Amino acid sequence: MTLKNTEHRWGAVSQGLHWLIMLLILGLAIVGLSLDALPRSPKYFWVYDLHKSTGLLVLALVIVRLGWRLYAGTPRPVAGTPPWQAAIAGATHWILYGLILAMPLSGWLYDSASGLRPLKWFGVATVPKLSPPDEGLADLARDAHEWLFWVLVALVALHAGAAFYHHVFQRDETLRRMLPGRRAP
Repeated sequence: MTLKNTEHRWGAVSQGLHWLIMLLILGLAIVGLSLDALPRSPKYFWVYDLHKSTGLLVLALVIVRLGWRLYAGTPRPVAGTPPWQAAIAGATHWILYGLILAMPLSGWLYDSASGLRPLKWFGVATVPKLSPPDEGLADLARDAHEWLFWVLVALVALHAGAAFYHHVFQRDETLRRMLPGRRAP
């Protein structure tokens, strides 16, 4: 398999970033949804900081992914794909990228405006604040973070559903070309 995307399939770098970001977001979702159930103990703050650090890692990785996409290009739509489906797929991808960028930014803004103690990214580097403490801005950023999450969940379900539809019913290469282990045609 080639590192770079071809006209027929995603390359190893795109695949690796896709699946890594997906796994990190899944972990973030599980932790984020369970944070309120955790008792406020030192472990809670460790888990919360891990959630924030991982969110910022996702932000960095999606920026790398977008840069790689611009450099390596994208495969053409699978042969026989109607133009309207290709247009919807393209729009969905860009909206997903926007949401994956907006989620950690809204969380970072929430953390900043909340006036919480400084965040050390994975305990290594202090993350700068995006704003001074501001209760109204913190509330807005928290609400945006939650709403963006649910929109992301809906769009990811649509994205995955479309991939499985193509795989099971259309029996085309849409899903297979994002899976590792096959040689490019």
